[in-house]
Order: sequence, then C-alpha cells, then structure tokens
Amino acid sequence: MLKRKIDSYIRNYYATSRNALLVTGARQTGKTYSIREFGKTFKSFIEINFVENPDAVGIFKGAKNSTDILLRLSAMTTNPLIKGETLIFFDEVQECKDIVTAVKFLVDDGSYRYILSGSLLDVELKDLRSEPVGYMDVKEMHPLDFEEFILGIGVNAQVIDALHDAWINHTIVDDLIHSKMLELFRLYLVIGGMPAAVNEYIESNNLQNVMSVQKGIINMYKRDIAKYDPNNKQYIEDIFNLIPPELNAKNKRFILKNVRENAKFERYRNSFLWLANAGVALPVYNVEEPKVPLLLARSRNLFKLFQNDVGLLAAQYAGGLQLRVINGDAAINYGAIYENAVAQELVAHGFQPYYYNNKKRGELDFVIEYNGNALPIEVKSGKDYELHRALSNIMECDEYNIPTAVVLSNSNLRAEGKIIYAPVYMVMFLKQDDTAPVYYKVDLTGLL
Repeated sequence: MLKRKIDSYIRNYYATSRNALLVTGARQTGKTYSIREFGKTFKSFIEINFVENPDAVGIFKGAKNSTDILLRLSAMTTNPLIKGETLIFFDEVQECKDIVTAVKFLVDDGSYRYILSGSLLDVELKDLRSEPVGYMDVKEMHPLDFEEFILGIGVNAQVIDALHDAWINHTIVDDLIHSKMLELFRLYLVIGGMPAAVNEYIESNNLQNVMSVQKGIINMYKRDIAKYDPNNKQYIEDIFNLIPPELNAKNKRFILKNVRENAKFERYRNSFLWLANAGVALPVYNVEEPKVPLLLARSRNLFKLFQNDVGLLAAQYAGGLQLRVINGDAAINYGAIYENAVAQELVAHGFQPYYYNNKKRGELDFVIEYNGNALPIEVKSGKDYELHRALSNIMECDEYNIPTAVVLSNSNLRAEGKIIYAPVYMVMFLKQDDTAPVYYKVDLTGLL
C-alpha cells in the first residue's frame, strides 16, 4: 500500500475542522483510494459516485434543506447513518452542479462528516472554489512526489532523514548513497508518480507493463478532452501532443506556430487553460524580473508547458528509452525530463514556478518564492553544471539582491558562496513552511 502525504493531511483536517473537504486534482492521482482508506476510520462510510450512479444527482434537485437531502440519501444506501460517526463521500462531483449549495446545508446540520472528490472541477464547476466559503476547503492532490515514490518502493525513512540533514547543513552525501539516489531518481523519471504505474512497477518490475498503464492514462486524458470540450478538442489535443517535442526544443518555450501556422495566442488561450485547469499540464510562465511578488512580473503569453507527470512524459517518447534512462545512458538528452520532474515536484510542494528570460542576462530554468525571497533554480543534467551565465549575472546584480540560488545536477552536495550545488533528487526538500506562526503587533503610539 502506497503511503501518501495527503493521508495525514486529511486526518489532521477532520480532527481540527467541522467543514467538508474537497479533494481535487487530475485523474488517476489516487484521490478516491486515499479517501476510502480514511473512511475505514469511521463506524459507517457511505460513498456516492455521480458517474457510476447518475440518478444520485437527483438527491439534491429541489431539496429545501438538509433534512430533505439526508432523507433521500438514506433511501440510496444500505449503510447506516450514525450521527457523529459517519463519513459521507461524494465522488466525481463534477457531474453534480448542485453539490455546492448542498454542502452548505449539510455542514450546517452537523450530523455527519462530508468529503468530496472529483476531476476537471475547474473545467466543469468554475465557481466551486469560491462559493462554499466557511463550509468547505479545497486540497489539490498530485501524483506521488519523489519522496513518496522512494518510500513506496522500499527506501528506509532514516536514509531520507540523513539526506535531509545533509541538505540543511550543506554536507556531502556518502558516495554510495548518492549513486543509489541518482539511480532511483532516474527510475522515477521513467515510472513517474501515477499510483497505478508505481504499483505496477512494485508488483512486476516490468517496464513494458508500466508503460501500458501510462499509455492507458494518456488515452483517458484524450477521451476527457473529446468529452468535455468537443468544440475545441482538436486544438487541445494538438497542444497536449506537442508537450514532449516542445520540451525537447532548445529553449523549451511553447511555440504556438507549431500547433498551427500563424496561430494567435488569444484563439488558443482557452485550450491552454483547459489543460491547466484539468490538471493535465503544468504551465510555467515567464517573469520579466526575479523580484517578489513574482506574479506581478508574469508574462501572460510566454510560458513553458510541462506534463503533469514525468512518467507520462517519458511514455510519450520513443519506445526503449526507459531502460536507457535508468542506466544513465550518456547519449540521451535528459534536459526535458529533468526539468519536468523538477516542475512537477515544485508544484506538488505548493510552489508556483516561473522561469526568467532576458536577452542581456540570459535564462533561468525556474524562479520560485521561497522564505520571502526569489529563489533561482537551475537544472543541469550534464557535466557542465558549473556553467550558468544567466544565474551568475542575476546573483551579481545588486538591484535584485538575491540571497541564495540552487543548481540541481548529478553532482554531490556543496555550497559555494550564494549558490548551493545540490543533487537533483534533493528537490524533494524544497518545501513551503506553512507551520511557522507569523506575528505582528502594530505600534499605536500617538494614536491612543
């Protein structure tokens, strides 16, 4: 059984809040499985799936209050409704537009606990995040990150703790551990973080079977495109299919003319938004300056487009690549898949990654807001990891006054001035610190 970080998040959420929780994210990321596991901690667990049981949508139509809803719900399940000890799970809620109003009624009633899940929510229910304020919170789920992956295949947690200490203290990693971790990272590039693919690898170690699972997920995404946006499905699928070759291009920036000659961004804007909102693609926008807040410097129509899962990206490249990647074949260009893995990891850890490009200073692979500052990140898959003209230019610029930068590569860990040279697998330690309290007491001198 794969252990997911969201499992502890859900447990802690329901221990401290009376609200409902909506778990969203792309298809096949493991939302339903994690919720069902949490449901085992209740005396009674009721699951209503609006795709498998479309008649269930009628539960909410015309209901005046929670009493109406619960009466109808009790008629659709054989499981008992035990006050205070029942978790009710509404799955595939994108098929039920009345769920927003219902959540308010049900949470107000307070008899039972509620959890919801669905995919394509930003596509189908555009107001879902803003409507039930005070009644429901939203948590996005992603594919397994690298730490979850290595724990899932059997790496001891103490090894990760030791690596984390090395990251914090900028100390070199034991050569054997470093070599093994690089091998595991290359394995992650091929398997990725989709639970079905990871489980298949754990059970069979057969890369062909893993690729079959991954291609099945890719085909599912394409069916979603055809189902949910039939008017623009050709544009969306063209863009989706272009992600691998565009990432392999020299500057990795998405070029619209490769979709259609003389294509205009405004015409395709909704197609890009569809892929991002469905969680299928990760857009990384350009910033004109590496200054916080980065959002203010974002360029609206210059971006790189990454796959939501690096394993799916690898599956879209030529067959036979997988074993060569794991073995570290020097003839392969790892740039695209390294960057995709880093983008995926940053997003999973709550960051909004950007990239910086300036004709005078050069290009930075990623820039994120970290501990209140801009943090430049360079990703190097080759031996020339110390050659980074753009990064050097930025770090020497007094106007930006950036305290730290990170270069992720295959090299061991060391710090040199303001730059931390870290093994690429240590991207797993770049995390948001949401636990530290922030205090500020205003000085009212002269106003009392």
